[in-house]
Amino acid sequence: MTDLRPRRSVLYMPAANQRALEKAKSIACDALIFDLEDAVAPDAKDAARINAVAAASSGDYGNREITIRCNSLSTPWGAADIAAAAKSCVSSVVIPKINNVNEVQAISDALDAAGAPAGMNIWAMIETPEAIFNVRSIAAHPRVVVLVMGTNDLTKELRAKQVAGRAPLLSHLGTALLAAREADKVILDGVYNDIKNTGGFLAECGQGADMGFDGKTLIHPDQVDGANDAWAPSESEVEHARRVIVAFDEALAAGVGVVQLDGRMIENLHVDNARRSIAIAEAIAALQN
Repeated sequence: MTDLRPRRSVLYMPAANQRALEKAKSIACDALIFDLEDAVAPDAKDAARINAVAAASSGDYGNREITIRCNSLSTPWGAADIAAAAKSCVSSVVIPKINNVNEVQAISDALDAAGAPAGMNIWAMIETPEAIFNVRSIAAHPRVVVLVMGTNDLTKELRAKQVAGRAPLLSHLGTALLAAREADKVILDGVYNDIKNTGGFLAECGQGADMGFDGKTLIHPDQVDGANDAWAPSESEVEHARRVIVAFDEALAAGVGVVQLDGRMIENLHVDNARRSIAIAEAIAALQN
């Protein structure tokens, strides 16, 4: 069954910035990515790595899930990043520009060689054309628990015009979503760059939630509340989910073959969705306590 830990809002924080790491302690996101890659200049990589490991091991971030985005193994910093993350307290390493399952396995082998616990997993970033073509096998790797859409890089690779919105990406996002569902893995929508455009951001959150993403990666703390609201089951949705389960269970107990609620047919898939909504709501509540 899919990991139901809340990942509605997953915030990138530049690990070279100590003030940002401190601020992250009070941000109401579900998960944090301490970033060693794009947000860190080459001459700050070593210091950022030390900062990220110290922050991840500090215990100062409450119930938030903590990850570290390492540089790719093909860079001068990737091997050291993975070796350091392996000895930290992160739940997973986030790996950019994964192209195929062989690269996932190389990361897994590097984690093992560095002494990482077996429970340390991989979030694979899907942000290249090759990754889209190979996304099913990437998602199926046992150590991959989350797919992260790298929409900025995909847009660049497509040479798509920004004025077109996400239309050029939708088929590729859909392909990755299907791969995640086939493998029963979590999948996160990509970032929204225009941090001052609240309306555009909320619209993209709504689109991502409607498409079936499990949450969204974020680049600014001001985006957290909008993502949390978009992916949290509402009180009415949770109440309806409970009624669906009760109605279905009562019908089964009575030997009734057809189940209806409020004039609508209820099938096993509706019950499964209802149980998922309740589980997510309970996980969100636990995260906030």
